[in-house]
Amino acid sequence: MNYSHLKIGLFIPCYVDQFYPQVGIATLELLEKLGCTVSFPLNQTCCGQPMANSGFEHLTTGCNNLFYDSFSGFDYVVSPSGSCVLHIKEHLKVEDKPSESKILRKKVYELVEFITDVLKIDSIEADFPHRVGLHQGCHGQRGLHLSQMSELNAPAFSKPETLLRKVHGLELVDLDRKDECCGFGGTFCVSEEAVSVKMGKDRVSDHIRHNAEYITGSDVSCLMHLEGILKRRNSTVQVRHIAEILNSSISVKTVVPAL
Repeated sequence: MNYSHLKIGLFIPCYVDQFYPQVGIATLELLEKLGCTVSFPLNQTCCGQPMANSGFEHLTTGCNNLFYDSFSGFDYVVSPSGSCVLHIKEHLKVEDKPSESKILRKKVYELVEFITDVLKIDSIEADFPHRVGLHQGCHGQRGLHLSQMSELNAPAFSKPETLLRKVHGLELVDLDRKDECCGFGGTFCVSEEAVSVKMGKDRVSDHIRHNAEYITGSDVSCLMHLEGILKRRNSTVQVRHIAEILNSSISVKTVVPAL
């Protein structure tokens, strides 16, 4: 289906821009191949989450104003980062534009939920012939409700898993503790580094124990943490953001050329 009539603003968090630009590129290519018209506001920068998480939300006024100025003219704002999206959804507020800020917050989507809930894509002709373990980040699962928590007596669902099962050749491995936190937690990994590392090691071991070749997820911050632990173990297991996997050799009927 052609979604070129929708004006999509691509929000790329600063750590993705600096350390994992391939994730931003994969997100752009994926959205365009799914029929969207996407723009990347060049003045965008940090959403303010690191300051807010450290108790300095009162210093994020500039971040809020810049985000609003950069993205207020779009139908939707899409980002490959659940934690940054959740921060914007819950905390964005421009002091002299409270109503407008509330409207913009509702337009911000994490990539997976945008594909499943807005575009409602039935099939993705991507190819990734590998054993893959899915890490469901806490912000995405408990904040954005991308998947159901297994400890609850409620119907199970997982939007990332639904998309991954559409990828040709991909074998999704079953984990022992699929809801477990990786231990990154933003500034938590700095203030409580020993606990953070131990949690990350446990998360990595679960994937290795089930012979995963790749670990994927919808939050690069979690994947960055896990990748560091894998490299220190000299492991052959690699990390890939879900956008990179969904964009692998993708072929869809409706393709809109990049502007």
